Amino acid sequence: MDFNESLELKRKNAESILNDYLPEADGYQSMVLDAMSYSAMAGGKRLRPVLMKECYKLFGGKDKLIEPFMAAIEMIHNYSLVHDDLPAMDNDEFRRGKETTWKKYDEAIAILAGDGLLNYAFETASGAFELAKDEEDYKRIAKAISILSRKAGVYGMIGGQTADILAEDNDNVTKELLIFIHKNKTAALMEASMMIGAVLAGASEKDVLDMEKAASNIGIAFQIQDDILDVTGNEQELGKPVHSDEKNSKKTYVTLHGLSESSEEVKRLSTEAIDMIREMADENRADASFLMTLVETLINRRK
Repeated sequence: MDFNESLELKRKNAESILNDYLPEADGYQSMVLDAMSYSAMAGGKRLRPVLMKECYKLFGGKDKLIEPFMAAIEMIHNYSLVHDDLPAMDNDEFRRGKETTWKKYDEAIAILAGDGLLNYAFETASGAFELAKDEEDYKRIAKAISILSRKAGVYGMIGGQTADILAEDNDNVTKELLIFIHKNKTAALMEASMMIGAVLAGASEKDVLDMEKAASNIGIAFQIQDDILDVTGNEQELGKPVHSDEKNSKKTYVTLHGLSESSEEVKRLSTEAIDMIREMADENRADASFLMTLVETLINRRK
């Protein structure tokens, strides 16, 4: 089986797990539940849960303890997209080739759907306690929830989103500010994914911190590549509007450093992350070939 076939199987597995954990759309709140499912199941790479499971396997994890967190991280990621697309934020009408949640329903339901996904993510993650087999599992789950809450919060993704909004129409945006935005807005959930995978498998504190660093590199590289695609990409291929950064007067790594330097930075960050993963795989006598190839594909992705 080649890499793309393997990736698709892993993507489908992550999507199936997410679907299993989403609530049924019934009762007086059925509309918001339907909007939550529409948002979460509207496609996507499922990159974060795939990364989480691969890191879990890297450190010897084998059971289903990881699955509630795989669903939770994707709920959080998709809630952030629902809110990002709102008129008050990026004002996008299409994502992944489909109407955004606010466009299909309305702004109020979209806001509530995002809120619902965020809250339900933690309800889902806490369900992992029911799968715990011993005291060590309980401790690992508690630590994983702590990581998830911090990386999704004001010292993680929300902090990065705030800085991103404040950077709009700001002619004094620096490289340091952009890296802060990328590290928090995008990389924080990748850090959470890879760290949680390691924590739940019983990795050492050093290995967990190394995974955080590797994930930070991956997330920053991923976002710089996203900025590149916003300039060079095809709207039909991407499934969302291009030149949205220009439309919203956003300074990006590309506008500050140009396409060539931005591409080189993506390669540098990705290579460093791959080297770190390879070293950890060697130390744990694990096969990380798929994980390393996955990181490499972020350099050349077209959507």
